[in-house]
Amino acid sequence: MLYRLANRVRVLVVVLALAACTAETDIADEATLERGAELLLPFKRDLQEALKSGLEKGPVEAISVCRFQAPAIATSLSRDGIRLGRTSHRLRNPANQSPGWVSPVLESYLENPGSRAARIVPLPGGRSGYVEPIVLQPLCLSCHGETLAPDLAERVAELYPDDRATGFNVGDLRGVFWVEFAMR
Repeated sequence: MLYRLANRVRVLVVVLALAACTAETDIADEATLERGAELLLPFKRDLQEALKSGLEKGPVEAISVCRFQAPAIATSLSRDGIRLGRTSHRLRNPANQSPGWVSPVLESYLENPGSRAARIVPLPGGRSGYVEPIVLQPLCLSCHGETLAPDLAERVAELYPDDRATGFNVGDLRGVFWVEFAMR
């Protein structure tokens, strides 16, 4: 009888320990998600401001913003062990090719359109990756929709001869934002 009781206590201790580990993992995952979103926010904000400014001058100017200002914004925020950017399965700018660890998440978003929550990817060396989908909004159609205005199409062809970033519809997955960082 004592033997059975001791075994039940051991089993209970193991179950409680596993539950505690799972709870700690959930908390750690949540903290990592929050950290990734926090690190990405300035990039998204600065890029949106630059695009709005460009769009005020017309879509042709907005294309130039994407070509020249967006990479500069990403570079300026990629410091102190943080790397960030944006990529797509249909690139306009080949320089936006994703790091290898981002590709499986992007593919997963494409295969499961209903599952587009931000994700964490554990990376070597105590680093983490954070990926967040970019879903096409109505404003994006002028540059990424089925048809482009002739002057815009000409500018896109000039800046991006191998462009693959048109033909999207509102709600489509346009690509992802990503950030790589070390946990504090």
